Amino acid sequence: MLNRQGRPSAPQAHGVSDPAAGMGDQAARMQGDANTLSTGSAGSHPTFTGNKALAQIEPLLFEIGHTDVTGVDFDEPENFKPRLGGLERKDEIGLPGLSEPEAMRHYVRLSQMNYGIDTGLFPLGSCTMKHNARLNERMARLPGFSDVHPLQPVSTVQGALELMNELGRYLVTLTNMTTVALSPKAGAHGELCGMMAIKAAIEAKGEGKTRNVVLVPDSAHGTNPATAALIGFVVKPVPARDDGWVHVEDVKKLLGPDVAAIMLTNPNTCGLFENQVAEIAKAIHDAGAYFYCDGANFNAIVGKAKPGDLGVDAMHINLHKTFSTPHGGGGPGAGPVVLSARLAPFAPVPFVTLKDGEFTLLEHEDETAEKPFGRMTAFHGQMGMYVRALAYMLSHGSDGMKQASEDAVLNANYIRASLADLFSQPFGDKPCMHEVLFDDTWLKDTGVTTLDFAKAMIDEGYHPMTMYFPLVVHGAMLIEPTESESKASLDLFIATLRDLAMAAKKGDKDRFTGAPYHAPRRRLDETRAARSPVLKWTPPAPIAEAAE
Repeated sequence: MLNRQGRPSAPQAHGVSDPAAGMGDQAARMQGDANTLSTGSAGSHPTFTGNKALAQIEPLLFEIGHTDVTGVDFDEPENFKPRLGGLERKDEIGLPGLSEPEAMRHYVRLSQMNYGIDTGLFPLGSCTMKHNARLNERMARLPGFSDVHPLQPVSTVQGALELMNELGRYLVTLTNMTTVALSPKAGAHGELCGMMAIKAAIEAKGEGKTRNVVLVPDSAHGTNPATAALIGFVVKPVPARDDGWVHVEDVKKLLGPDVAAIMLTNPNTCGLFENQVAEIAKAIHDAGAYFYCDGANFNAIVGKAKPGDLGVDAMHINLHKTFSTPHGGGGPGAGPVVLSARLAPFAPVPFVTLKDGEFTLLEHEDETAEKPFGRMTAFHGQMGMYVRALAYMLSHGSDGMKQASEDAVLNANYIRASLADLFSQPFGDKPCMHEVLFDDTWLKDTGVTTLDFAKAMIDEGYHPMTMYFPLVVHGAMLIEPTESESKASLDLFIATLRDLAMAAKKGDKDRFTGAPYHAPRRRLDETRAARSPVLKWTPPAPIAEAAE
């Protein structure tokens, strides 16, 4: 007999053919998923638990523990009188009670289902999923950095402030800009910072009511138009060309006294360096506007080109991309913004200054003769990310960072050339930068879509590339290997994609349309999951106890 968690509470009779019998809906579904884990066919040597050796299924916490027990025992207090004024909880809190081993095993098992940069090549285009060096992690855990508090007296955190100042100096040097705002907390927040500086500069010139248009190429990251719209600008698209580049002629047609700025990604999301970027910058400046550069793809040009030399006025830098700080759970993120001399006076507070041999934080707008537009964050930004990024810079040196960019571009072009005979490139067979872009023309008449192909990559043990982005390319497949991968790693990845491509072209449609077959979960109805998400766990109906 199985209890409500799908676990035996009485001996199971021999000869039972359906180990999922009596399970709750969730447990039964997981059993079915697990039996397709290794073979792709349900019922092939099913196991009682649903596990396949080390490939273990894992229920929700609520399905493991009981809500009427706790993993910790406390003595019942004597003469206890609550002081909540009648606001104390009258119903059960509904949280599952688990022992420490149960809780630990749950999260470890979930972690073993994840794919990350420490698991294998992570080809997610426009994300720069490079290796996060353990040296950087050790530095971030030094007590002088990890144990400081933002409200400590500045005299007690001189080392931390010096590190922030040094990181800012390096970022300014690498970009040939004038100053940097460290406090933004990642890419889109950095965009907001740069565009707010532009808006402040426009208002300082008395043009706030007339310059309200921001130009954004069709190939831009979606955060670009969203950021501009958020702070009151009107967004006008710059149309895409068949060659993947933004043309200065198209920009000039849109320029006028109402244009505040252009937001341009370089290298762009098609994996190409904008070959008219200097001409575009000049046209923008001649019109009295500003040039915001999305620095998401800076990893391709570090040590090779400086945005300030190209006419950029503001650019955010994703430390979690170019400078190897962790994505996601290893965060939080950091997106410093470098500013040109035209925008430097409007940089937000706080920022580090050096006076009489001591570092201090300029916290308030009235403490400076400049014109800060305000404050982006409550405190000073993400100290742990600053440490990791500076450790990356110091361990690589200027030559090493330049080499990293060159290797990132080399690796992407190696993939491009190795797949050119099977995959189709939307902008012709020309060299790319740090990421290579394919479209779905080569899949025509196969019955296989970009989504199907990506799901089949999961079965082969790879995280899919970025799909359907940029939007200007039909069925886009954007692959960014980064400089972290060896030739052996790239060769296996390339061989895998070639095998999948040949299978699609030979008509092996079933390999793709039901994929992934071997993952812990089969393919989701992603549209339904997005539109009708189930965000709350509902207890299953009680299972009647068997008669004695």
